[in-house]
Amino acid sequence: MAKSYKRHIAKSITWRFIGTLDTILLAWLISGDPYTGLQIGFAEVVTKMLLYYLHERVWFKIRAGITKDGDSKKRHLAKTITWRVVGTIDTMILAWVISGDPMIGLKVGGAEVVTKMILYYLHERAWYKIDFGLKQRRKRIKEQQA
Repeated sequence: MAKSYKRHIAKSITWRFIGTLDTILLAWLISGDPYTGLQIGFAEVVTKMLLYYLHERVWFKIRAGITKDGDSKKRHLAKTITWRVVGTIDTMILAWVISGDPMIGLKVGGAEVVTKMILYYLHERAWYKIDFGLKQRRKRIKEQQA
C-alpha cells in the first residue's frame, strides 16, 4: 500500500465535497444568512483539504487497528473521532472569524460534531470497500480467492 497518494487525494476531494455541503447548510441555518454559510463553507475548502490530507497520511503511517481478518471498524471509529476534533476546531475558528460572532462559531462547530461524525464514518466505510489506489489489497484478495 506504499503508493496511496492518489487514494488519499481522492478521499480528500470526496470528503470535502460532502463536508462543505454540510457546513454551508449548518452555517446558513445557524447564522440565518445564506451568504455567511457560503463564505464559511468555501473558506473551509482550502483549510480542510490540507488538514484532511495530512490526517490521512498520519493514519496511514500509524497502521493502528488493522487486523488480519480485514475488519477495520475500530480504526474507522478512531479516525472519525480524531478527524472530528481537528475539523471542529477549524470550523469554529473560521465561523467565528467570518461571522464576527464567537457564538456562531461555537454553534456551527457543535452542530457539526454530530452531523460530520456520522457522515465521516459512512465515508470511511464506503472507501474501505473501494480498492482505488490499493494495488496490494487487490493483489492479496485475488490470491486468497485462487
